[in-house]
Amino acid sequence: MKRGRLPLTALRSFEAAGRHLSFSKAAEELFVSQAAISRQIRELEVLIGRPLFERLHRRVELTETGQTLLTQLTTSFDDIDRQLSQVLSKPAQSPLRVSVEPSFAGEFLIQRLNSFQQRHPEIDISVDADSRLIEFRGHEAEIAIRYGANARSWPRTQARHLVDVLVTPVLAKELLSSGVPLTSPADLRHYTLLHDYNRDGWATWFQALGLPDLAQQRGPLYTDAALAMQAAKLGHGVALGDRILNGADLRAGLLVRPFEMEIPYGAYWLVAPDFQRLSRQAEIFADWLVEELRGTEG
Repeated sequence: MKRGRLPLTALRSFEAAGRHLSFSKAAEELFVSQAAISRQIRELEVLIGRPLFERLHRRVELTETGQTLLTQLTTSFDDIDRQLSQVLSKPAQSPLRVSVEPSFAGEFLIQRLNSFQQRHPEIDISVDADSRLIEFRGHEAEIAIRYGANARSWPRTQARHLVDVLVTPVLAKELLSSGVPLTSPADLRHYTLLHDYNRDGWATWFQALGLPDLAQQRGPLYTDAALAMQAAKLGHGVALGDRILNGADLRAGLLVRPFEMEIPYGAYWLVAPDFQRLSRQAEIFADWLVEELRGTEG
């Protein structure tokens, strides 16, 4: 097909719908109606002569043809987006945008960012504290710091391991001194357990210690680890902490560790669409971050 006859609007509509596996989310992204998305995709299917989606009850799935086309289109659109961003951007004046997990931003990065600015005053950092998955489009961050189980947690991106997370119970010193003595993990049954994101953390911790029955499915549930840790510092219960996010509070005595045992629970990763295409300022920031995290190990 000649380039002048390429159905670009229909291809853009299909790519957004295929990436989200949702016509409604594609409509939101492109600021059009869901009916317009459906019409464009039907016209594209007629042009191709085969279906791109399998329409199921309240959801859609890509056909084999649809998946092949989506892979090519997403790569192509992302390449175009990056090239346009490079043409339009002014690297010497534009800040480096970094998307960061909110708890990591508040408990680790912000405490150390001043040292980065002193070392590299020519680089301004724009911190976007957001746990949502980003697509690394032109208006979004160049790199992200994410927590996850493995490097395959974020599709269509590359991930570099930063540091493993080892968790252990932490609580306020006043709560420990006023409550039931914590001579063994089994004594935690007498305390309120604070949960973040979901209740899997405590279940995993007790399972690793051979005490699965103690994984209480009750207690306050917070959407962010920093909130759970703030509740722990206020004496509201016991949270699962680690050296990375809670090192400063542990050294200051705001939190204490009743036990020495730690268990692995995921890791932090540096995520980018293509590490070979990072800007120089992003590479400098990444090297600095690795150096700072190295000091939290051991």
